[in-house]
Amino acid sequence: MPEFDFTRLRRTPDVEAPNLQAWDATDELLVGEALTAGIHGAEIAVIGDEYGAITLALTDAGMPGIRVHQDLVTGRRALARNAAALGITDGADAARRAASERAADEPDGLRVPTYTQGELDESLLTGIRLVLLQLPKSLAELDEIADAIARWADSDAVLIAGGRVKHMTLAQNEVLRRYFGEVQPQRAERKSRLVVARHLRRPDGPPPFPVSSRHSFPSETSTSARVPRAEQVSRAEVEASSESRAEVGRSADGLTLCAYGGAFAGDRIDIGTRVLLGVMSSWAAESVSSRSQARSLNDPGRTVIDLGCGTGALAAAYALAHPASRVIATDRSAAAVRSARATMAANGLGNVEVTLDDAGSAIADGTADLVLLNPPFHLGNAVDEAAGRRLIEAAARLTRPGGEVWTVFNSHLDHRRTLAREVGITEQIVRTSKFTVTQSIKR
Repeated sequence: MPEFDFTRLRRTPDVEAPNLQAWDATDELLVGEALTAGIHGAEIAVIGDEYGAITLALTDAGMPGIRVHQDLVTGRRALARNAAALGITDGADAARRAASERAADEPDGLRVPTYTQGELDESLLTGIRLVLLQLPKSLAELDEIADAIARWADSDAVLIAGGRVKHMTLAQNEVLRRYFGEVQPQRAERKSRLVVARHLRRPDGPPPFPVSSRHSFPSETSTSARVPRAEQVSRAEVEASSESRAEVGRSADGLTLCAYGGAFAGDRIDIGTRVLLGVMSSWAAESVSSRSQARSLNDPGRTVIDLGCGTGALAAAYALAHPASRVIATDRSAAAVRSARATMAANGLGNVEVTLDDAGSAIADGTADLVLLNPPFHLGNAVDEAAGRRLIEAAARLTRPGGEVWTVFNSHLDHRRTLAREVGITEQIVRTSKFTVTQSIKR
């Protein structure tokens, strides 16, 4: 059987660029380990397969039935597109091809799906004997993944995790040792390294996520006073009745923020969001003003979109202050969406719709009166402004004429020019050494 041609894979609908490709050496090493493991595809789970390289290479080698979890919806769509480009249009077709390559007399193979998408839960991992993992960036996400494997995979399951050497740390090994009796790093190859973990330890307590913190906002509007304070919330408080959660969330001085392991910034409020929340609070405090900023943030009954919502801090803060508004929070990360939904529940917010989507692609053009945007400037481990530009373009599409886009971004980025081009007249509202807040009016 010929070797799998990784160069045929694409990142679309994620950003394509000359310095970005849809696979790396880690993918190839993980595929090689799986091919020699002697384990059927139906007993293999793949986690963190960014664009489908691992899943499709194993499928192409005649291993149908693989279960795969990808946090980003862009990765899920890229996997589907790459599968179609390889002639794998659905599970039956892929299984038929794999079965015909193995042996013509294996009719049962025709009914095995090529791969199945799943969330990070029991259905993904029950009966799994081999887990292939592209190591995540955050230790919290690794902690959640390792806990799920130890909790639900087969008792003799083996985890093979890999990453680029420059991004790997000893702390990752320590996280894995909480859940596995043996953690053995392998020799580095082509600037990548694998870590093999065996002898899983079943957790005897509840899952470690979501975590929660309560963030209170002072009434003063000075720049220094706008930074939210955080107080840790116990699991018992998080699991309180919906009535109690509503009382907590609707308190005058703040909100409860929840986070699963893969959510950016966890249950903290990242610095950029803090700055935008402070500006929102400042304008909301001005009950009488002729400026459009105050009008846009105070008018009831508006449709507001938190684009790239993360754990939902902006959406929750706006919805708490404006219960008559319709608020949509959307993100491409499944972990972020789970976190945002938990945040809305913890704050008793029924007027916020949280969706898993790529740059609001499922939302109709011109839906929003106001878009709140804190765009990323990383694509995985790579620094790239293209991710932010994609969300700015989406914000322009989603905003009605005369509507507004409020954006916070790192001050060194040239997003103001992009906002002016894509949305309309853009005014700088606040600028610090690190962050800039702008208001754009949709032309």
